[in-house]
Amino acid sequence: MPSIVKMLRAAADPNRLRILLLLKQEELSVAELQEILTMGQSTISTHLSQLKQAGLVTDRRVGKNILYSLADASPAQKGRLLQSDPETLTERNGSQPLNGALGVWASAPDDSSSPGFLEQLLAQANVEIAGSAHDHAAMRRVLKKRQDRMRAFFDSMAGRLGRDYVPGKSWKSLAEALLRLMPPQVIADLGAGDGSFSILLAQRAERVIAVDASEKMLEVGRDQAQRNGMENIEFRAGDMEEMPIESGTVDIAFFSQSLHHALHPRQALKEAARILKPGGRVAVLDLARHRFEEARELYADEWLGFSEAELEQMLADAGFKDARVAIVDRDPDAPQFQTLLGIAEKIR
Repeated sequence: MPSIVKMLRAAADPNRLRILLLLKQEELSVAELQEILTMGQSTISTHLSQLKQAGLVTDRRVGKNILYSLADASPAQKGRLLQSDPETLTERNGSQPLNGALGVWASAPDDSSSPGFLEQLLAQANVEIAGSAHDHAAMRRVLKKRQDRMRAFFDSMAGRLGRDYVPGKSWKSLAEALLRLMPPQVIADLGAGDGSFSILLAQRAERVIAVDASEKMLEVGRDQAQRNGMENIEFRAGDMEEMPIESGTVDIAFFSQSLHHALHPRQALKEAARILKPGGRVAVLDLARHRFEEARELYADEWLGFSEAELEQMLADAGFKDARVAIVDRDPDAPQFQTLLGIAEKIR
């Protein structure tokens, strides 16, 4: 466990504190931090190296990129800053006084995993560091660009997804889900793409709400629905993490090979719980966890699938019960993607 002295030394620089404040909110690459902070690549890399050596920052490889995040930040802690007003304290070695949240950090127990001390430091830094609000606004713009790149990919694929190969999208897996869900009522198809699955659902549904971030995909879907005489489908532009659907109005929320495209799949599942009626059900068809890194570039995948245990836990955390998660299909050809089906009920 890194020492408190190393942590304090690493966090003493205002620019490194700015980086920690950003990484508390979101995983970011060096290039994204460059854009947010308007610093050179070598400067950012040096700061990250020092923060990582101090045990404050961790990283993970995502395709060609390395994403950095706050080492102590749990998913529940990300996205919020704690307010604190700690008293003036004296450093343990008896030298100069330390004020504010820095003093609380230095006075924390020797176990540096003590809850709250890092959050208090960052809360105080968020107040004192000039430009903190600007940094967070710049970060939101960078994340929007990340989403726009994914949306541009699907815009370029509009009208082709029904003909081109998409990993995990098979009629067998779709049939498995339908057999378990019928008879449907009001269904939300989340990440609907070109609407092919929405049209299939509409054959038995009372009403289908197809949501997708790509306007071009929705245009293709509307044309397909019109050609097939489907009048019970409504196409809405929106993000899976902030759905344009009223709370408590849907019987079934369906993610068909779309959850691995969400920046924050846990938030997308929470949104699904919000729009469902009490006792409503969610169905997730997605890829089982795999190692085919090329999928990030070929299919704009944000996540390389999910394990059965991981999806089951995410459903529970989002407010669902009685989750049933299983592999329902396996591609015979390399890289042999497996399709995962998870069904759960919203807690009343």
